[in-house]
Amino acid sequence: MDEKRLKIEQKFSAFILCAIVFTVVYNYTALHLSKQEAIPSFVFDFEKYIPFLPWTIIPYMTSGLFFVLVFFLCKNKEQLTALTYRILFVTIMAGICFLLFPLKFSLEKPPTDHFLLGYPFRFLEIFDSPFNQAPSLHIAYAFIFWPVLRNVKKLRTFFMLWLLLLGLSTLTTYQHHFIDILSGSVLAHFSFILFPYRKNDFRYRNFQIANFYFLSGWIMASAAFILYKNSGATGLLILWPAIMSIVIGYHYQKNTVRFLKDKNGIISLWRKVFYAPYLMIYWVLWRFFRKNKKPLLIAPGIYISSRPDHKDLSCFTTSNHTIIYDLSAEMEEISKLKVLPDYHSAPFLDIGIPDIEQTKTLIAEITEHYKKLPEGGQILIHCTMGFTRSSMVGILVMKNILSLPLEEAITTMKSLNKNAIIHPYLQEFLKKN
Repeated sequence: MDEKRLKIEQKFSAFILCAIVFTVVYNYTALHLSKQEAIPSFVFDFEKYIPFLPWTIIPYMTSGLFFVLVFFLCKNKEQLTALTYRILFVTIMAGICFLLFPLKFSLEKPPTDHFLLGYPFRFLEIFDSPFNQAPSLHIAYAFIFWPVLRNVKKLRTFFMLWLLLLGLSTLTTYQHHFIDILSGSVLAHFSFILFPYRKNDFRYRNFQIANFYFLSGWIMASAAFILYKNSGATGLLILWPAIMSIVIGYHYQKNTVRFLKDKNGIISLWRKVFYAPYLMIYWVLWRFFRKNKKPLLIAPGIYISSRPDHKDLSCFTTSNHTIIYDLSAEMEEISKLKVLPDYHSAPFLDIGIPDIEQTKTLIAEITEHYKKLPEGGQILIHCTMGFTRSSMVGILVMKNILSLPLEEAITTMKSLNKNAIIHPYLQEFLKKN
C-alpha cells in the first residue's frame, strides 16, 4: 500500500510541477505580449480555405484533460521522468519562442451561438491568449502524450484518432495558424531526442533513431512551406524528402526491415522513386566512405564485408557453392552475386536493433548451411558499409560454429576487422542471442 501511495504521489507531484510551470510561462508571456502595440502574423495563402468547424472545440478542449491523465497512466519511473522532462522542456522553450518571435492569430473567428459549443469558445475568449502561437503547445503536448497513451492497449486506436483530431482542431477552431503546427511538431521531437525513454535499453534503440528521422522530416516540411510562402511553389519540392524522412522514421519504429527490398532483394521502381534521396545518400556513403571493400575471412569458409562492387570481387572467387547473405536494407545486390543460386536477402536496418528471434533464426540458418558446405564452398555475409551489421552477424556466427564465448568472439572480430563498430547497446543485444 505504501509503495502504491508513493507512486501516486510521484505522479501527482510531477503533474503539479508541470502545471505550475505551464501556468506561469503561459500567463506571463500572454501578459507581456498583450502590452505590445503591434504583433505580426504569419499566414499561408491556403489557410483562408480552412473551414471553421465549431464542433471541433470538443477535441481541442480535451488537451487539458489529457495533460492531467497522462501522468497517472505512466507505468514506471522512467516513463514518468521522460514525460515530465519533455513537458517542462517544450513549455519553457515555447515560452521563449513566444517572447522572441511573437505571433498573433489573424483570421476572423465566426460567432458561435450554439447553446453548448458557445461556452468553450467564450471561455477561450476570456482565458486564452491570441499571442502564444508558435510553436503550438497543443501540438507539442499531443505528440508527448502519445508515447504514454499508446500503451493503453484497449483504447490505443481511440487515443490515436482522438489526438489526430485534437491536432486538426487547432486549425478548424481558428486557434492556430499552420506554422504553429509545424513548429510545435519540431519542438516535440527535439524533446524526444533530448529526453529519450530508457536511453541505455537496446530494445528502444529503433525508437530513438526514428525520432531523428521524424525531426528532420518536420524541419524540412517547415522549410518547404516557408520557401513556398517566400519563393513560390518550387519550395514545396522539399516536401518530398520531408515526407520520405517521416515514413522512414515510422518504419524504424515498426522495425520494418523490408520497407525497401522485397524477399528477393529487389527494390521496386516506385520505391526507387519515392526513396530516391535516401538511396542517393547511401550510395554516396557506400561509394566514398566504406572501408571493408574486400571480403574478410573470419572463420574457415566464412567471410564478411561491406557491399562489394565487381572490382572488389576480383580476388574473391565465387561459384555455385558460394552462399550470399545480403544484410543491406538500402542497396540492391550487384548482379554477379545476385544471380548465384544461394543468394539470401536478410536486411537489417542501419544502426538499429534487429528482432531477437529473427536474428536467432538467421544465425541458425547460416550455421546449418555452414555444416553442409561442400569442399571449396564459402559463405559471404555483407551489409552496406561493413562496420556494424556484418560484424554483428559475424560475431554470432563465430560464436556458434567455433563454440566461442561471446566476449572472445567480440575480441576476435575486433582483431580481424579493425573497422568493426560494436556499440554498448549492440553488446547488450548480442548477449540476448
